[in-house]
Amino acid sequence: MPSQPHNRAGEPILISDYDYELPSELIAQTPLEPRDRSRLLVLDRARNQLEHRIFRDIIEYLTPEDLLVVNDSRVIPARLHGWRPTGGQAEILLLRPLGEGCWEALVRPGRRLKPGSEIVLADRQGERTDARVEIVERRPEGSAVVALPDAVAEQLSAFGEMPLPPYIHERLADPERYQTVYSRIEGSAAAPTAGLHFTPELMAGIRERGVRIAEVTLHVGIGTFQPVKVDDVREHEMHAEWFHVPPETLAAIAEARARGGRVIAVGTTSCRTLESIDPHRTRAEGQSGWTSLFITPGFQFQTVDALVTNFHLPKSTLMLMVSAFAGRERILDAYAEAVTNRYRFFSFGDAMLIL
Repeated sequence: MPSQPHNRAGEPILISDYDYELPSELIAQTPLEPRDRSRLLVLDRARNQLEHRIFRDIIEYLTPEDLLVVNDSRVIPARLHGWRPTGGQAEILLLRPLGEGCWEALVRPGRRLKPGSEIVLADRQGERTDARVEIVERRPEGSAVVALPDAVAEQLSAFGEMPLPPYIHERLADPERYQTVYSRIEGSAAAPTAGLHFTPELMAGIRERGVRIAEVTLHVGIGTFQPVKVDDVREHEMHAEWFHVPPETLAAIAEARARGGRVIAVGTTSCRTLESIDPHRTRAEGQSGWTSLFITPGFQFQTVDALVTNFHLPKSTLMLMVSAFAGRERILDAYAEAVTNRYRFFSFGDAMLIL
């Protein structure tokens, strides 16, 4: 399956060039109600123009020839709490199942949890249970392999909670607000947040306009949590995430191209998925695999024509991706405009439409 390796040739790409100043009060702590009431900053690349809208206005920028592609992955209650044998608190963030009862996970405190260590799990109410998780292996990149009892794996909702990002300090009253309304397939350790702005009514209105909506699946994993720790981003390694593109979506891409429509990715996860496939290969079983595609400035997009996305952390892989799509200067100017106009940032924040 195509997974374009990062090219280290050419000029350095400095992560410091993808930084910006963000007042902490602009980091959204809670989602808006209704979902589509968030703001939408529209960046038109052809006209080099910005427009300030409300998210539900996105329908005005879509045509019947277009194809909107969403990621239908669903977040699992992947954050587990418990205690080390010494009595200290511990936390496990499940990333993906590895088979035979083992999972890849992030564990804290990492240095004190050696292979063979056990964590006594708490339930959702914080009470001690009989369930124990064993640390099987520590991996060089910082993750671990843990052995999860069947009873826990089969009833994660009784033990785990939604793995909200560390910059969100408010407790989420309704766990469904960290799921998209079209999520179906469990497997992500974080939400594909650009899709959080859509409501069932907005989706229905988009379909009534004649716009086709297609689905891909990419289970968000450790790559979302890994900061860029190198000065030259060409040295940064992306972790692989599992994806599937069904045959209906491959056919819909071909049809949109034939009628002169655009392929519009909802979120960076949908974008990475679509750029990891060969859009000209339509197979009965679709296309599936693991992608470690790292999209940085200079990348040539083959499938995606427009992008719906949130506002991303400074010096992150996602800032690099949107800069590759729209240009670094355009993105930094748009982010400065968003800060000036007090947009809300990150997972529960406002959105951009890049045309």
